[in-house]
Amino acid sequence: MLKGSIVAIVTPFKKDKVDEQTLKKLVQFQIKNGTSAILPCGTTGESPTLSHEEHDRVIEICIEAAEKKVPILAGTGSNSTAEAIRLTKHAAKAGADAVLSVTPYYNKPTQEGLYLHFKAIADSVNIPIVLYNIPGRTSRNIEPETMARLAKDCKNIIGVKEAAGSLEQMQTIKQICPKDFLLFSGDDALTLPLLSIGGVGVISVAANIIPADVAQMITAFEQGDIKTAQKMHYKMLPLVKALFIETNPAPVKEAMELLGMCSADLRLPLCGLSTKNKEKLKDALKEYGLLK
Repeated sequence: MLKGSIVAIVTPFKKDKVDEQTLKKLVQFQIKNGTSAILPCGTTGESPTLSHEEHDRVIEICIEAAEKKVPILAGTGSNSTAEAIRLTKHAAKAGADAVLSVTPYYNKPTQEGLYLHFKAIADSVNIPIVLYNIPGRTSRNIEPETMARLAKDCKNIIGVKEAAGSLEQMQTIKQICPKDFLLFSGDDALTLPLLSIGGVGVISVAANIIPADVAQMITAFEQGDIKTAQKMHYKMLPLVKALFIETNPAPVKEAMELLGMCSADLRLPLCGLSTKNKEKLKDALKEYGLLK
């Protein structure tokens, strides 16, 4: 079962090409530090600016580098149903363990349109599917009732990465969806509150730089050591805030460059941090003990 700390891994670039060797090293770093699963080609992986060939290759690299030590949850969503089906079929064929499928963005489907979109994807493959609800980026909320309907009608729709930022909505999902429907936090700041209402983990940006800590916080909670989990949660909060000081993944990539993990290179229309925010991020990294 997918659970715990799942990293939404960055896609490192070198001279505007995918830096395959660094990506492999980042996957191995994650496994070594207790990450439960790896998500390539999510928002943090800059999927919107990857070509179809690059998108396929990034997923393949992560599958190869993981060597079946942890599951690969491949990002395969699109605002074109046909494109999402193609990406999902490729991930399944390549050996991914599950896929993450984002709400269709920009074209603003109705709840019925969302239902039909995800059902068409689910009907085309056998691979488990996790929905990705992030209305701040897609302008559409997958209502809990729509999730419950999909979970009932599509046996391979197994959960949701919930990033609407509403604990009330998360609780409604827990109440009306099947008991085994997996609820993941899509916000690092809400991981601990989500665990307390029955969530199973986080799909994390912060885990790119502090994978062991994110994993240990979840483990502490699962073992009933609530005080340790709370202490870690509050230690992480200022760093998490700094990682979203500008549009994700610009801050986390900047942090990774500062820590010698990969280049901060992004693809337009994303760009590097302002000088002021770079300093704020450096301060947060120092405060956390990651930088001297």
